[in-house]
Amino acid sequence: MRARALLALTAALWIGAAARDGVDRWIATTDLPPLVHATGTEVRAQDGTLLRAYTVEDGRWRLAVGGDEVDPRFVDMLLAYEDKRFYSHAGVDPVALLRAGAQALWHGRIVSGGSTLTMQVARLLEGSGTGHWTGKLRQMRLALALERRLGKDEILALYLHLAPYGGNIEGVRAAALAWLGKEPRRLTPAEAALLVAMPQAPEARRPDRHPDSAQAARDRVLARLSGTRALSAEAAAAALRDPAPRGRTEFPQLAAHLADRAAATGPGPHVLTLDATLQAGLERLAASALTARDPRLSLAIVVADHTTGAILASVGSPSYSNEAGRPGFVDMARALRSPGSTLKPLVYALAFDRGIAHPETLIADTPVRFGTYAPQNFDGRFRGDVRMAEALQLSLNVPVVRLADRLGPAHVMAALRSAGLSPALPEGTPGLAIVLGGLGVTLTDMVQLYATLAQNGRVTPLVWRAADLADPTARYLVAPRAAWMVGHVLAGIAPPPAGGPPGRVAYKTGTSYGFRDAWAIGYDGRYVAGVWMGRPDGTPVPGAFGAETAAPLLFEVLNRVRSRPVPLPPPPRDTLLVSGASLPPHLQRFGGAEALIPALSITFPPDGARLEREAGAVPVKWRGGTPPFVVLADGAVVATGLQRPETEIPGAGPGFATLTVLDGQGRSGSVRVELR
Repeated sequence: MRARALLALTAALWIGAAARDGVDRWIATTDLPPLVHATGTEVRAQDGTLLRAYTVEDGRWRLAVGGDEVDPRFVDMLLAYEDKRFYSHAGVDPVALLRAGAQALWHGRIVSGGSTLTMQVARLLEGSGTGHWTGKLRQMRLALALERRLGKDEILALYLHLAPYGGNIEGVRAAALAWLGKEPRRLTPAEAALLVAMPQAPEARRPDRHPDSAQAARDRVLARLSGTRALSAEAAAAALRDPAPRGRTEFPQLAAHLADRAAATGPGPHVLTLDATLQAGLERLAASALTARDPRLSLAIVVADHTTGAILASVGSPSYSNEAGRPGFVDMARALRSPGSTLKPLVYALAFDRGIAHPETLIADTPVRFGTYAPQNFDGRFRGDVRMAEALQLSLNVPVVRLADRLGPAHVMAALRSAGLSPALPEGTPGLAIVLGGLGVTLTDMVQLYATLAQNGRVTPLVWRAADLADPTARYLVAPRAAWMVGHVLAGIAPPPAGGPPGRVAYKTGTSYGFRDAWAIGYDGRYVAGVWMGRPDGTPVPGAFGAETAAPLLFEVLNRVRSRPVPLPPPPRDTLLVSGASLPPHLQRFGGAEALIPALSITFPPDGARLEREAGAVPVKWRGGTPPFVVLADGAVVATGLQRPETEIPGAGPGFATLTVLDGQGRSGSVRVELR
């Protein structure tokens, strides 16, 4: 019956063609189904490598595919096998239909269907079957209409986009990734033959469920095309010996946390600044680093090119799952954590920049009390007078708190914000404990801070979207000489075993209070990297020291970024490179006569205050310091030569503002307020 129906259908088509006007109206009045179909959001690396893809709303893997993204060999084999007259017929191939009808009449069954590629596209667009002659007639009508309204390449693109490949896989690109584990740009003859064969019976030829059927169908395509223009006999014979896939490959899922952030902003495609190879390698490193360790531990890694600000890799957790009880979906590269001692280099940079200290300046590491706060060193020991460089390299707490007291905690907080960080305080007013980790910052923010130091003090915002890359800023957090001196001191810290000789990487480790966070951040002449390790829930990790757990991993990360260290920059010309005895008297020892000069602090408005403007003017009062005073608002000078510790800032507009007072000795105090 099906053979007679197909033969009758063929005859009817040619009889109807005689009445051209009627056929034209029949085709012209055809309602086309939607020709545009949703594709999954894609996130790609800087070189176009697919990092992660997402299914469309109905859970299908359907990815955008352009003609230049498919191996021409596959297209040639597809057309030679499915529709060799594709570029010459008008949607229906009379020769193929007559051949199919004759074969059906001769054999008493359907041997070949006679469907063109355009008819298959029509079936895919409508989701109709092929088992009934009315469905076949509808496909012919729609195919003729498609050929009138679309070009051949557009029709071919629809097939490449919608062809079924088993399960929830649609389109040749999703199929190549799922069944071959690769993009379809370059395919072997065996791979191309499999992708040609599967849409004819997508469920029966799934390699994960019916591998033998999939291989047999592939081999039939190779045998039929052997010796044709599409495939030489030698290539076909070699392809028959290639193993066929027997399972499904997972879609790429690199940089899952950043990909989720990108996908949340829109359909894409999104291009990130990441290096796909480096990202994959560091994800494997993160997973192996925690093998056989406490399953509650997590790990984060961030790597950037500090010359451009481009983030090259961002690992938010060892795995993107909750396996072994580890909350892998939490992006610890963006989680607020206590930075421990990794903030100390900033304090020293500010002190060097303000001219109140030098790496060779002596500072007292002795018991001291600031009101009710009495800082202690990590080991509980005091070392007496030490050089600033030594105090930083040994990560002593007392000296850095002395410096922070001179600078003012508000000034340190203002510097963090000026560097582009978003620090979080447990309480509204910053205290001296912030320089020992008494605030919350993210690993990404800390890497950005060290990128600024690596760039000799030039503020270097880190970006992860390629579209956000911009020319370097001209704004400096500290003078180049101050940043270089800090980097030079940090480069003198002995690397961990197998870390190479000192002097190549400027780095600092940190351990937060209660062993909750272990840090290591460092840079060479081009790259900056940071490692964090701890428990996402903030519970202690006894024995987790930054120097012992995070530092070796930091150097392993940097070794994977480049084959050899990029040299650190030379000192700026105005850098004072002398011994302590040759320093100017006021720089030889921190404290001394300067300690008698009262510290400078703003008493009104308090930091974090919300103020109602009075006639557009904001009163500012301070105590301590030595006149004359200079007052700045957001870095702009608004008053100079002041002798009294008070003034008003006229013309202040609404919004957030940073108010700073400088005295005649270079000391300063700052607050950040909101004006309403």
